[in-house]
Amino acid sequence: MPHSQFISASTRYLLKLSGEALQGKKDHGIDVEFLIELAGKVVKLAKSGKQIVIVIGGGNIFRGVSGAASGLDRSSADYMGMLATVMNGIALGDAIHKQGQEVRIMSAIEINRVSEFFIRGRAMKHLDKNRVVIAVAGSGNPFFTTDSAAVLRALELGCDVIIKGTKVDGVYDKDPAKFPDAKRYETISLQEALEKNLRVLDQSALALAKDEKIPLFVCKIEDIDKLGTDKIRGTLLTP
Repeated sequence: MPHSQFISASTRYLLKLSGEALQGKKDHGIDVEFLIELAGKVVKLAKSGKQIVIVIGGGNIFRGVSGAASGLDRSSADYMGMLATVMNGIALGDAIHKQGQEVRIMSAIEINRVSEFFIRGRAMKHLDKNRVVIAVAGSGNPFFTTDSAAVLRALELGCDVIIKGTKVDGVYDKDPAKFPDAKRYETISLQEALEKNLRVLDQSALALAKDEKIPLFVCKIEDIDKLGTDKIRGTLLTP
């Protein structure tokens, strides 16, 4: 089955976004113009009948690994990174809400003034009511990336596929920005991606996806509104 047909047949997506994705054309922080454009694409997907879970990173504001490398305690730095994801989630949730789509922000750490605490059953009810769920604060645990949190939430919430929005249109055998002869994979197995160390997700997250047999689709973040159509270009990683 062509990947466009597979994606089209899927009804519940886990959309993994890096914090850097919200930078747009900026060097750091949030590009509000790009944020509004991205929110519109999410709303278009939701209005088409897809159930959407979003897991977002915080690297545009603070990255735990970098903080630890600068001398902060790793656990403290990771908690700071989790709070950065909450900020991004609030911004994206606001932009989605303003475009007429119901949305709920659910956090792995309790911040009840700005988000709900993540409870699986409650999240499932939101999805069944066609509310976009934005899962923030990673898994709530230091030493685990938002990549791992994305796979975890996808499994918990019964998502059909993980969609990773990136700066490039799929997975390549080497960096296409540096090597003009880089080859793009149309389809590749999760096992092969692990063996080739393609770094689609971090290795532990990729291994979990392989073990639990959940597919992953990688495409340009600007193209997420084309998911399930013949216009989408990307790489499908199969279990």
